[in-house]
Amino acid sequence: MDLDKRILNGDKRACARLITMVENNEKEGIDIVKKIYKHSGNAHVIGITGPPGGGKSTLTDKLAKELRKRGKKVGIIAVDPTSPFSGGSILGDRIRMQDLATDPGVFIRSMGTRGNLGGLSKSTQSAIKILDVYGADYIFVETVGVGQSEVDIVKTVDTVVMIMVPGLGDDIQAIKAGVMEIGDVFAVNKSDLDGADKTALELEMMLDMGFKEDKKPKVLKVSSSKNEGVSTLLDEVISHMDYMIDTDKLQKRREENAKVEILNLVEEEIMQMVLGKTKTGQLLDEVSKKTALRKTNPYDGKDIIVKSIKE
Repeated sequence: MDLDKRILNGDKRACARLITMVENNEKEGIDIVKKIYKHSGNAHVIGITGPPGGGKSTLTDKLAKELRKRGKKVGIIAVDPTSPFSGGSILGDRIRMQDLATDPGVFIRSMGTRGNLGGLSKSTQSAIKILDVYGADYIFVETVGVGQSEVDIVKTVDTVVMIMVPGLGDDIQAIKAGVMEIGDVFAVNKSDLDGADKTALELEMMLDMGFKEDKKPKVLKVSSSKNEGVSTLLDEVISHMDYMIDTDKLQKRREENAKVEILNLVEEEIMQMVLGKTKTGQLLDEVSKKTALRKTNPYDGKDIIVKSIKE
């Protein structure tokens, strides 16, 4: 049976194979994604983000288990940082979710960022579509957790769960605009620790200042290690999706996400054209060397490269 038909029939191995093909930028894989794209758009895509050490993987694990109790099929994309030297990735999130890996109703995929900024891998969007067509009711996308660059997640998912933890020693962290504005639901994890109430109160105060007319995101206290508050958090995530559908905001968000995805693909194609055109004559290396020696400047260097593509 063809790969596309196998995925439509919920074949886990076919799903894994196609994601690998897309990650490797294989034409056949991209052609299959084009073919099955019309069947996507049914899953609720949830972004899990927050600072390193916030317990993102553990909370994702507990939310997935709660969904399984409710009879839902779950997909998890865990994005891990890639080494800038070896190109390898630890993929530690998969280790933390080992017991979920044997559940036939859960598909877990670890993906390295491969040097991509913004906390996501370039192939994340395609992997989401593949899992959607595969039949996942809910898809979790867990970011690397590198701080303020995590804002890319909002251009990819339907609901963003922002995880905060007490005791980071930096109250101003919660005020950083880019981070605050992307959250649809806020979860203060490790709520059994000292300072959890203070962290939750600070978040509430900041949200009171920022959301005057629109629906204000809820701040919930959870303890993923003790499995406390996870069910309530999941209910709030589902409630956010209902709100998005009722107010027609879901369609607008997905249109904006599609625009970003198309522009990213255009940008990638142009980059390949630049590298392809300039590599043959070592033009890029020459211009880079002259720029580093201050014999030219980056702007004139850009003009030389663009001119070479047009020729």
